[in-house]
Amino acid sequence: MLSNKNKSIISCPTKGVGFDAFSFSVYLFVMSHKYSINPVTVETSATAVNHASLQTSRRWALYFLVTRRRMPALVIDLGLVIIFHCQGMLHNVLRRDLIRLALTLCGLPITGCTHKVRSAISCSSSRPPGTSQTIKPISTRCFNLDTTSIWTMPSSAGPHINARCALYPGSQIKRFLVPDDKVEWSQNWPQYNPVSYTDPSVEKKPVWADPDIGSFSPKFNTVDGAVDRTSFEGSYKTENGKPINPRGRTGVTGRGLLGRWGPNHAADPIVTRWKVDVKKAKVSHSVSQRPILQFVSIKRKDCGEWAIPGGMVDPGEQVSLTLQREFSEEALNSLAVPASEAAEISERIGKLFKTPGFQVYKGYVDDPRNTDNAWMETVAVNLHDESGNSVSELSLQAGDDAGQVQWVDVDSTFPMYANHAHFLELVAKERKAHW
Repeated sequence: MLSNKNKSIISCPTKGVGFDAFSFSVYLFVMSHKYSINPVTVETSATAVNHASLQTSRRWALYFLVTRRRMPALVIDLGLVIIFHCQGMLHNVLRRDLIRLALTLCGLPITGCTHKVRSAISCSSSRPPGTSQTIKPISTRCFNLDTTSIWTMPSSAGPHINARCALYPGSQIKRFLVPDDKVEWSQNWPQYNPVSYTDPSVEKKPVWADPDIGSFSPKFNTVDGAVDRTSFEGSYKTENGKPINPRGRTGVTGRGLLGRWGPNHAADPIVTRWKVDVKKAKVSHSVSQRPILQFVSIKRKDCGEWAIPGGMVDPGEQVSLTLQREFSEEALNSLAVPASEAAEISERIGKLFKTPGFQVYKGYVDDPRNTDNAWMETVAVNLHDESGNSVSELSLQAGDDAGQVQWVDVDSTFPMYANHAHFLELVAKERKAHW
């Protein structure tokens, strides 16, 4: 018998549960191998199966799955329970995975996020940040039930997530859903049928956008006139004259909201300072006991999410100039202030941006605007006002692209646009600050 402390029982009605329920038990065995749960026991009123040997190899789990798929469907009665027999606690099993598994077992639909199709962060986070309070985790309803989770940027080697959001931003265009195991182009997928979409604002041929392929012949993987078409990811492939997203499928072809075919280069200045008290002493976090950094954040007008005040690199422009220009325009509204005030802003900003900055990131951005043929790349640089008497003393004022702007505490619970939270995490670690 299992002791009470080693049991976690999930019971559910079995209407519509037959073969899928048994396939589900196989998935549990694979999960047990993944999370080192030893062993997993599936018990029913009629059948008790113990497959601890599956711990030794994933191959046995796969073999078990194949052989069981050839067997008749099992009928499982109302006494069905699943007991996770663990040597220790169950905290190593992700709650979200358990929810998925329980829903699968009960024969209930899983909408939005499934085991292999994950929904990206939608532009719905409009919570105004505080400079000292802790923001609650983002609420998500991926499983048609109330759960909370904090979305974080995956490692650079993982599949992009935001670039596969179900609804393309600023439109009613639904992406062709791409599961995790079909993101890479190397995976054969004849059924892939992405939606073609280029936003009307791009089709109007503004100066910042390329013409349609066929009406001009861009030179990819090189500097094409004044336009840099090289990628930080290395050489990318082309197909039918169009560049192919080096990170894989997105469910949409064309350019969407992006102007350039291929890489669209941006620059993100992360301007920080230390949070201080009335005596100018650094304030430390009550839990981590590390000093708290603050950064300048803008609230994007297009989606309402908080972001780093960055922007696109103009043709022929140096990234260092882009960083300074974008910060001045978006966080200080330098284009709309009087000439005398603009001169002071330029002087203070110039001093800070001439200091050696910490290059936080350079590469592909998991951006919801990405498509199979156009994607965002950026250089993120941290410029730190150590003494607090440079940019810190300037009055922040939102520019044309920003709804709001303010200093915000750097904290892991603060929701950010795209993968900007990942940039802030790297800054906090570099500065040995609270995260």
